[in-house]
Order: sequence, then structure tokens, then C-alpha cells
Amino acid sequence: MKKVVWGVLSTARIGVNSVLPAMLASPLIEVRAIASRSLEAAQGVATRLGIARAYGSYEELIDDPEIEAIYNPLPNHLHVPLTLQAAAAGKHVLCEKPIALSAEQAMALKAAATQVHIEEAFMVRHHPQWQRVRELVRQGRIGEPRAVQVFFSYFNDNPANIRNQPDIGGGALYDIGCYAILSGRYLFEDEPKRVVASVDRDPVMGTDRTTSALVEFGGGRQLVFTVSTQTCPYQRVQVLGTTGRLEMQIPFNAARGGAMRVLLDEGGALDGSGIRTETLPAADQYQLQVDAFSRLVRGEAALAWGVDDAIAQLRVIDALWRSERSQRWEHIA
Repeated sequence: MKKVVWGVLSTARIGVNSVLPAMLASPLIEVRAIASRSLEAAQGVATRLGIARAYGSYEELIDDPEIEAIYNPLPNHLHVPLTLQAAAAGKHVLCEKPIALSAEQAMALKAAATQVHIEEAFMVRHHPQWQRVRELVRQGRIGEPRAVQVFFSYFNDNPANIRNQPDIGGGALYDIGCYAILSGRYLFEDEPKRVVASVDRDPVMGTDRTTSALVEFGGGRQLVFTVSTQTCPYQRVQVLGTTGRLEMQIPFNAARGGAMRVLLDEGGALDGSGIRTETLPAADQYQLQVDAFSRLVRGEAALAWGVDDAIAQLRVIDALWRSERSQRWEHIA
């Protein structure tokens, strides 16, 4: 297939450290340009990574007629406006999560998504460990799935970091809680009905530093999660069914090119003696993601997760914020 010509908005760490290396390694992609509000910063990354063009504004990259697809890893509050600008210029957009700060904001992307492809960048959906766990659930290897449990945390109390600035979409729920919500939606293959949240906010920065939630999917199925920006680094996803249990040990930050392990416990022994470990082939979830989007651009793949999926994600987040204020269960609108 003819390579898709990409441009990258901003020199954000996730792009430079994770997504750009995956793009540069892909046989389906040519990274033609990178943009920053600082031309010097863009030139520095372009020189280091061998990218042909560097722009000192996002608009210059969007207006480049040779760019076909854009990766948008800007701060959360800029996802919708810059994605709309790119779409208006005829560019397909892979936008970092969360795609917006509310379902209402994300609705603004629906019309644009009829003209170009717009997708929220949840790379985990492309990783073999996630696909294998869902396959095992579908096969009934743990009986009827009843509970998904997620813990995801890191420690960052730097007020200058964008993840700690509430006005632009910082905090645990937006940054990593979205992965927990996705875990339930992906593994139950359904949408939740109602939620209740417990939120602890940093007294200085105002961001939610620890958020826990109970999310009901109906039929006795529950997602329970805790996400935190101020506890030790840790992450796990477990799926518990009527006869067994599945576990992903590094569900979200799987090593690039690393082989992940899935744990299947069909025996139920409390000491773990019934656990069987399946090691999956090495994979780079970021390259799998950008390759899939490139095939979508070339018409060689169908859109699996579009704007409607992103809106469904945000409706859950909206309900959790309402629950924080009301201190009670909230139905998902």
C-alpha cells in the first residue's frame, strides 16, 4: 500500500517517546512534518528523529497540502478545536484521549467525521493481550463475566505539569480513568447504565488525584476502578467470571516490542496454584494503532471506533462528575 503522509501536532512526550517511534518504524507511514508553538522545539525533534519539516505553529502544518493524516496529542482542551481545524483542511485525525472534555464537546466532531476519519487514540485496543483476553471471555473460559477490576496509578505532584491543571483537562479521571472505563466497555462489550464516584481532590491544584468508581452494566455486571495521580506506579486489569478469572499484569503501558503475559485461573485456588500463564508474541501497540489508522485512510480497513464510541466514553465521565457533585448514583445520559 502507498504510504500515508502524516504530520504531528506538538512535541508532547507521549508523541515523541511512544507514538513517533512507532510511526517511524512503520512501513505504511511517512512522517513528513511536526509542529509546535515553538519553532525551535519542533526543529529539535525533527532533527533528532529525521523528520523533513518543522513548523512553528499548528496552523502551518494543518495547511500543508501534502499531509494526509494528523496525530493530535495536544493538551486535552485543545483536542476538539485542533481536530476540527484539521478536518476542515481535509486531514484525517488520530486524536489522543480523551477526545474532548465532555460528550457535548465531542458532539461537535460528528459532522466533521462524515468527511474525514476521526478516531480516539486508545492504543490498548490494538494490543494482542487485550484481544486475547476478550477472546477468552467470549469463549466462556471464565464462565459468565461478572466483574472487571482496574487499578491504574502513578505519582506526579508537579503543578506545572498539564496533568495537574484542572482548567485544561488535568486529573486522574481524564488522564487514566478513561482507560478504566474503556476496560469495562471493551471486555463486557456493552455500555454501562449508571455510576457512582468517590473523588479526592488535591487541595492546592484542584485536580482529582484519586478517583474510584462503581460502574453498573446491568445483568449483574460491574466495573470497579481506582485511578490516582499521587500514589505509587501500579496497574492491573482483572476480569472475574462465574468459573474463573483473567488478569493482565501490565495492561496499559505494555513495553514497546515486549511480550506480555495473560493469566488464566480456571481452578479458583486461593493460593494461585491454578493459574496458567500465556505469553503472547511481542508487539508494539502504538505501531499497531497507527498502522490500522493508515489502512483506514487508504480504504483497506473499516472504521472500528469512531466519534460515536468516543462520545459513549465521555458520557460515562460526565456521569461520574455529576456523581461527585450529587454524592449519589447517576444514570448515564
